[in-house]
Amino acid sequence: MNARFAKLGPSKISARERVLCVTAPIVGACVVIACWAVYVELSEVPPYILPGPGSVAMAIVNDWPVLGPALWVTTKTTFVALFLAVVGGGCAAVVLAQSRWLETLLSPVMVTLQVTPIVAIAPLILIYAPTPWIAQLICAFLVTFFPIMLNTLQGLKSADRHHADLLKTYSASPWQSLIFLKLPTALPSFFAGLKIGGGLALVAAVVGEFAAGQAGNNAGLAFRLLEAQYRLNMPRLFACLILLAILGAAIFGLMSTLSKLALRHWHESEQK
Repeated sequence: MNARFAKLGPSKISARERVLCVTAPIVGACVVIACWAVYVELSEVPPYILPGPGSVAMAIVNDWPVLGPALWVTTKTTFVALFLAVVGGGCAAVVLAQSRWLETLLSPVMVTLQVTPIVAIAPLILIYAPTPWIAQLICAFLVTFFPIMLNTLQGLKSADRHHADLLKTYSASPWQSLIFLKLPTALPSFFAGLKIGGGLALVAAVVGEFAAGQAGNNAGLAFRLLEAQYRLNMPRLFACLILLAILGAAIFGLMSTLSKLALRHWHESEQK
């Protein structure tokens, strides 16, 4: 029986299932928008309390000269912080995996920074940072760094002990063990941390924008959201929220695509 199932190989997704995987989120979003429009129409709620989807869409189009640059600022902060967290977190994980005593020494500092709410330290960062944008970048980096570093470190430490002993038998150096065994083993954990870190980078960038409150050409979507709230411009406020949600979904989709491209040919988590 086992031999029979082994010949079948990994399960494949049919064309119908692929279509469903693509269309299901779109259909779900359309249903939510339709329910939103019906509720606004039937309840006759004032637009300054809950605008309809049409009003929000018009706000996105009409206010794009303001919202477009703000979206770019938030996107830039998120991706720069994510890139720095990937480089810094990956390098830190490699160093800590090679030295257990250094991991033990730095654990209290890492745990303290990880559990401290970024909202509490954002004003302090704003005081010492040279510019508000640098303060936003530091906030996003701190929040993103630890999930990527901890997941990568856990993956490096999860390398098969028998394979490590085999490499030692063949007189492999620590760096050869790292390159040929530990790094490939850590890739699934790294991409899991990357998926988490991508969303957290956006959240922290928004928190940093709330704390910095930078106006002008360097204002992000969070500042435009607060500005719309103060002016009771509800269509623009909802437009900022929708743009942030779309940006977050796009970041997660990009991270998932990178994970699939890197792991689909050899790791079970991405084999369908």
